[in-house]
Amino acid sequence: MLLAIPGVLSLDEAGQLRAALDGADWADGRATAGYQAALVKNNAQLPEGSPLARRLSDQVLAALERSKLFISAALPLRVYPPMFNRYAGGQTFGTHIDTAVRQIPGVPARVRADLSATLFLSDPDEYEGGELVVQDSYGEHAVKLGSGSLVLYPAGSLHRVNLVRSGARLAAFLWIQSMVRDVGDRTLLYDLDSSIQHLAAAMPAHPALVQLTGVYHNLLRRWVDC
Repeated sequence: MLLAIPGVLSLDEAGQLRAALDGADWADGRATAGYQAALVKNNAQLPEGSPLARRLSDQVLAALERSKLFISAALPLRVYPPMFNRYAGGQTFGTHIDTAVRQIPGVPARVRADLSATLFLSDPDEYEGGELVVQDSYGEHAVKLGSGSLVLYPAGSLHRVNLVRSGARLAAFLWIQSMVRDVGDRTLLYDLDSSIQHLAAAMPAHPALVQLTGVYHNLLRRWVDC
């Protein structure tokens, strides 16, 4: 499932993160890439252990906790602390696949990467190129969202970041271990939850709402892994 989630950060919040990153000390993004990814990765990255990275990461995590759409779609069990990257001056990240399991630095915990997410911080008109391109059985999907919006996609997808021809592309990126491992089961739960929410808005007293909510939670009990 490829899903755009608008307004994870408000425009003001995204602007504050961009301002904080403008004066950051960037490092070579290949430092956190696996062997194959390092061959095609050319970007700058905020060092994970820096105080700025930790502060901004906490802000993004707090915003994700407030996003009902993110919670519904991802059903997060663990979230790898968000990291931050910058593409400019012809930088790109060629086709690759994300590492399946990630060790959280300084913590005895691992995250199985079921889902990947990119939170766009730059406005689309601030840079040329830089689309996130995700491949699936239906072909390639180019994604370039507004500042503060996030795209969620399967971590097992082949994907790339197109060359940034001008300007600078700032983003946060992260991985999520879902309570529901199977992407098909997770998609069914998301579709059911979305239908329940639409029905509740249109007909809040409809007697089917209780039954449908019960079906949702009973399926969750069947499939959850936590």
